[in-house]
Amino acid sequence: MKIGIYARSLNSEGHQHFARELFSLLNQRGIAIYVHENLSEFASGVHIDGVFGHHDLMPDSIDFLLSLGGDGTVLDTLMIVRDTGIPVLGVNMGRFGFLASSQQEDIRSTIDELEKNSYSIQERAVLKLESDQPLFGDFPYALNDFVIHKKDTSSMITVRAYLNGVFLNAYWADGLICSTPTGSSGYSLSCGGPLLFPGSRSFVITPIAPHNLNVRPAVISEESVVSFETEGRTDSYLVTLDSRSETVTKGTKLAIQKANFSFRTVRLQEESYMNTIRKKLMWGLDNRN
Repeated sequence: MKIGIYARSLNSEGHQHFARELFSLLNQRGIAIYVHENLSEFASGVHIDGVFGHHDLMPDSIDFLLSLGGDGTVLDTLMIVRDTGIPVLGVNMGRFGFLASSQQEDIRSTIDELEKNSYSIQERAVLKLESDQPLFGDFPYALNDFVIHKKDTSSMITVRAYLNGVFLNAYWADGLICSTPTGSSGYSLSCGGPLLFPGSRSFVITPIAPHNLNVRPAVISEESVVSFETEGRTDSYLVTLDSRSETVTKGTKLAIQKANFSFRTVRLQEESYMNTIRKKLMWGLDNRN
């Protein structure tokens, strides 16, 4: 088995200690270790089988990519695995870890389950941004969400949204979120959007602080193409794909649709989406139960 390892950094002594334990465990099991170029300096003192960046990965380069960190680190891995289909398993070293299947204290049992094929692969939809301007380099994709947001002003903006070319609504708000089921538990949820279960084949459009009492989030088919026109008192505004952001000017044409590839995550046998939302989001928590 070949395992790749990615982390944004290993700055704390605790994270470094865990990483050394993980390398030692994989070496004992005879598992080939490949580390992302972010970790090449840290891994210089341990046995590894190779260093990689996104340009090095092919579908058979590694069997799994372990993401060491929090949810933001898992989102980073989309830019690494891209359309290779390599499954990602999040190992939570942060506080929340909603996207993680494993906790760092459970890493031995996690490796056991990988070796025994005691897991499932979950396909998660990815968003693709199209624009008449060059945005986000060669990878205009997001796992969580696409967001249009006001910039450098307290004034609201107006976002006109079109669904498959047909006018949907004009949102007078601080911005607008188009979220995948994965991202529905993030920014969209905090703005009043619904939870979408993975595999629901839907996206959700959620306004940010709308100035209309009758404007609510809308759930649409993942086969839809959503395009946007933005107006406001300023000449520029922000657009984001997950944690990446760029400034665009009024008149920039933007459209979102489902990408032609999916992001594959590893789900361990004892994990389920229902367990995760109950545990991490306190879903249904009631002292009377």
